[in-house]
Amino acid sequence: MATQMQPCSGMDQLQQVDITAFRFNTWFKMQTAFKKVRRAKHNADARNLMELKPGESGILDRLDLPEDDARRLMELGFLPGHVITPGHSAPGGDPRVFRVDGSEVALRRETARRLILRHGPQG
Repeated sequence: MATQMQPCSGMDQLQQVDITAFRFNTWFKMQTAFKKVRRAKHNADARNLMELKPGESGILDRLDLPEDDARRLMELGFLPGHVITPGHSAPGGDPRVFRVDGSEVALRRETARRLILRHGPQG
């Protein structure tokens, strides 16, 4: 049992306080607090990443980029067939953050326009 000595109002007496219950309550609140995750609505009409609106998602079809740039983005998780969701953007709209495979990556507009999404019904 963890106890701690604290001064009383008389300042000349000390009172024992059980801090075990306080620690447990604090730990329990911290463990039960979580952030709700919203599921993105799929937008089959979008043709590239810049056409996705916040709250929508798309499935990457291909990367129309030079080989070195495409390889670097693939290392970051931008692989064909993966779901991509737009996140925040800078005040001017460039760069914009995209979520893919649990990671967030900021891309410039010109790069995001060259990441092509799948069209039509998805299987």
